[in-house]
Amino acid sequence: MPDYLNVALIQQPCNGTRQENLSRSERAIRAAKAQGADLILLPELHSLPYFCQTVDPAYFDLAEPIPGPTTDFLAALADELKVVIVGSLFEKRACGLYHNTAVVLERDGSLAGKYRKMHIPDDPGYYEKFYFTPGDLGFAPIATSVGKLGVLVCWDQWYPEAARLMALAGAEVLLYPTAIGWDPRAEEAEKHRQLEAWQLIQRAHAVANGLPVLVCNRIGLEPAPSAQTAGIHFWGNSFIVGPQGEWIARAGADEEKVVCARLERARSETIRRIWPFLRDRRIDAYADLTRRFLD
Repeated sequence: MPDYLNVALIQQPCNGTRQENLSRSERAIRAAKAQGADLILLPELHSLPYFCQTVDPAYFDLAEPIPGPTTDFLAALADELKVVIVGSLFEKRACGLYHNTAVVLERDGSLAGKYRKMHIPDDPGYYEKFYFTPGDLGFAPIATSVGKLGVLVCWDQWYPEAARLMALAGAEVLLYPTAIGWDPRAEEAEKHRQLEAWQLIQRAHAVANGLPVLVCNRIGLEPAPSAQTAGIHFWGNSFIVGPQGEWIARAGADEEKVVCARLERARSETIRRIWPFLRDRRIDAYADLTRRFLD
């Protein structure tokens, strides 16, 4: 295994047709490969506009099987370019059973694994519980030629338990494909607080687990299909941090960009030796974490 891992994030708008969005992704993936990337991460549900802003059974028609059109498209690119690609799609598992699923395509185009989003939000503008069944694959890293990938999805990024379990299972890097943004009507101070909290919690996952973290968000204003709200302005700000939460690379709020970085593989080992959080965990005292609330 090389001493360094070259990674890239594809920060892009996703408000076109499936083919338009995938074509945009393809151009960026090729650019990332040209810059030396071995591992490429795309945003959450990158082939589709964010349809979860409203409740409409017709949107189930957008779902696809695995393997299916999106995985076939990404697999062909992965094989041609000899890169590992982490994509995201609306999975139709069976009639009436759907998931928000991340897929990992190996350098030879094979499906290395998948992760079904475990934490499903249900908030104004994010009505995901209507569409997605909670994941049932657990928090299991996906083994690839570039290492063990701890792939999680969007709302999972707020939960330290998810990051910890991936780390305990041997993940070497945490990856979060994401679709998150502001209500355009929100005050600027509130927007700033939300963005800062989002960055802070994920940087904390890096610190607490001694792992690099990759976060890839979409960009642009996507009007609500129902026209009942002002839509969502996806705030971009995709970023890469090291195992002390240190900034390595990041993009701006409305910037269509390929974000590249080189990660030193040995750094997690070095940091875990001086900050041995896994060693000092009191696993004998954590049983109450499996309870909803301590009444």
